[in-house]
Amino acid sequence: MEAFNGIEDARAYFAHDRFATDNGIVLDELGGGRAVTSMELGERHRNAFGGVMGGAIFTLADFAFAALTNGRGRLTVAQQVSINYLAAPKGSRLTATARYRRDGRTSCVVVVDVADDTGRDVAQFVGLGFKVAPREG
Repeated sequence: MEAFNGIEDARAYFAHDRFATDNGIVLDELGGGRAVTSMELGERHRNAFGGVMGGAIFTLADFAFAALTNGRGRLTVAQQVSINYLAAPKGSRLTATARYRRDGRTSCVVVVDVADDTGRDVAQFVGLGFKVAPREG
């Protein structure tokens, strides 16, 4: 299948990514070799200590990774990922920006930077993607 025909096409495709969308993650930008996702932080994103759950931050970054790597018409899955948590978020919104570090024929490396709305660097996610096949539907 061909690449997404604009951001609305991508949003419709990723509306089926229920874990991300049910947790308030949205696709803000896609194109120019980058994808930007964000989420407003709420009580559902908090851990027992009141901080933002690491899994919420990871899911935001993973969604940006998925949007970027699947945006060119190839079904791409994460083969290996790592995340470094840099600081606790202080703001009320998180934004993840994914960019290719390397984009090969069958694999890619993507760096995703996560920041809060105060400008604080929160995490860095690095993912190795494997290009399985042309994306369907």
